Amino acid sequence: MRHVPRWALISSGCAPVLLIGGWTIAGLLQGPGYDPVTQTISVLAAYGAPGSWVMTGALLGLGVCHLFTAWGLRAAALAGRVTLAAGGVTALVVALLPVPLSGGSLRHGSVAALAFALLAVWPLLAAERTGPAPWGLRPVPAVGVTALMGLGAGWFLVDMRRHGAVGVAERLVTCVQAVWPLVVVVSCLLYAKGGHRPPRGPVSAS
Repeated sequence: MRHVPRWALISSGCAPVLLIGGWTIAGLLQGPGYDPVTQTISVLAAYGAPGSWVMTGALLGLGVCHLFTAWGLRAAALAGRVTLAAGGVTALVVALLPVPLSGGSLRHGSVAALAFALLAVWPLLAAERTGPAPWGLRPVPAVGVTALMGLGAGWFLVDMRRHGAVGVAERLVTCVQAVWPLVVVVSCLLYAKGGHRPPRGPVSAS
């Protein structure tokens, strides 16, 4: 297993803080007219919204965090790291394509759906299937967290049709997606601390 640098804790730890802090502060700036249960996060970053600058900044920061975490998460399979980085890039694009104050945006919706898909499948692609691995990179937890995100997405789509608790469903899914990289990084560091750190130099034959 390749070494994961400790600075990956900062990038992965900042991701959920930025996301949750962003929608909390932007929601307060939006005022009582905004309902976090029935309205999406995108409304907070819409053109002309009072807290749009906060939510947009939070999404940009989230994307950058995912990019740095993907770079530092050397213990994960390359396909998973590339997919996590691609999810970070799409988060940046989502921030740069806000929805209008009224109505939707096909471009925003399409990129947001792509971001969700990438951040949902990267745990599966990052998992180690050929030998011992940190808990966060084992197949069973990877399948479990992807299934959880899939259920959350299904809930979101159902409530979108019936105008239900779409805000709750979206926050659940995006929160899991923001927290999971931190879980993987922590599990990798604990795994290395437990005596599984790879050698840093050539191993002597004697």
